Amino acid sequence: MLIGSYQLYSIETSEFALDGGAMFGIIPKPLWEKEVPADEQNRITMVTRSLLLVSDDHKIIIDTGNGTKWQEKFRDIYRIELDNLNLEKSLAKYNFSPGDITDVYCTHLHFDHVGGNTKIVAGKLEPVFPNATYWVQNENWELANSPSEKDAGSFMSADWSVLFENNMIHFVDGKESFLPEIENHLTYGHTTGLMHPIIGDSTNKLIYMADLIPMAAHIPLPWVMAYDIHPALTVQEKGEILPTIVDEDWIIFFEHDPVYQAATVQFDGKHYRLKDSVIVSA
Repeated sequence: MLIGSYQLYSIETSEFALDGGAMFGIIPKPLWEKEVPADEQNRITMVTRSLLLVSDDHKIIIDTGNGTKWQEKFRDIYRIELDNLNLEKSLAKYNFSPGDITDVYCTHLHFDHVGGNTKIVAGKLEPVFPNATYWVQNENWELANSPSEKDAGSFMSADWSVLFENNMIHFVDGKESFLPEIENHLTYGHTTGLMHPIIGDSTNKLIYMADLIPMAAHIPLPWVMAYDIHPALTVQEKGEILPTIVDEDWIIFFEHDPVYQAATVQFDGKHYRLKDSVIVSA
């Protein structure tokens, strides 16, 4: 898919699983399980999906997934699988490598979004993208480095410490635009200062939803995660952006849906729902 000066590629980086109840908050299991079946441990199958934007001057990857630094215990808890889907394999599918990436857009610093920022080589942390600038929102950086007890398990300093030490992180203040032809939308319900890139031209507009709408099943307003720091605010933020998405026929890109890369959205008079599936790249 081409939007503006960017060729877009869907980059799947891992398969994993999280508790279905946590992923759907107050929604009863008999309802959410119709949309997303759970395993015997109540976990639902998910993916980490990055978006690669390629222009003449930039190769930008939006989020980097779970990464490879996991101990076996946690790999089992989160059912992380890297054999079928992984970052290097997905980049290579389109003839790219980590060394080609010029910019890493970090929507927020939760481990399943930036775990692929770094790797362990011979017992030491190294950047996965050695030639890239990593873009991080100021407010989310502050939270990640001084989290509440509820947030602490979602942030892992190994995902960014070596980048900071090597001056590879550039900080973003508010909604300022920092990459060509990319708008920057902010939300605060899931976590403080969650950035959503918007790529558009005269024909198409695509927004990377990250954890505001991580899967197609999360399109309806009250279907939000227990992981959110302010679930009611997430509902409000969805209610503010979804009318524009519907009216202007934007494409929404799903970071965690194992079936849908992206989609358009419709409003049936009562609920927001998936309209048409969109394939960003085959």
